Amino acid sequence: MQVAKTIQALLPVPGPKPNEAERKELEEMEKEKVAIDNRADKMVRRELWGGLGFLMVQTLAFMRLTFWELNWDVMEPICFYVTSMYFMAGYTFFLRTSKEPCFEGFYQSRFSTKQKRLMKLHNFDIARYNQLRDASPLASSSELNSNIVHPLNQFHRNI
Repeated sequence: MQVAKTIQALLPVPGPKPNEAERKELEEMEKEKVAIDNRADKMVRRELWGGLGFLMVQTLAFMRLTFWELNWDVMEPICFYVTSMYFMAGYTFFLRTSKEPCFEGFYQSRFSTKQKRLMKLHNFDIARYNQLRDASPLASSSELNSNIVHPLNQFHRNI
């Protein structure tokens, strides 16, 4: 009896057939979401490269001021205060987002913001998208894949 129940639990039970119109709508929405995600990713990466450029220019300026224009006695307090401001900015980021102020945390926060803004701009109905994904038998059977492919899905549910 126990063996029969175990085998029955392992066999897939045929469920309701997915509505063809809903499946097609989900496919179209997924294509649109991929395009939005790609654009948001490009925008965030552009911001991050800009930030790297800013830090490089600042470092070169500090080097120039330290070794040619001024000296370390003048630049030391300036460097200390600039570093303190960066620390305060990181701490403020943590307080506002509850994420670690690391590069990955900055990326995720900016990506989520850009993604939400683009979805609003393109009138993307994330509630409908999540409803269709939850109803889709393919989405529910590969929940692990969906968490890997759509790591920011948790943010969309709060919109």
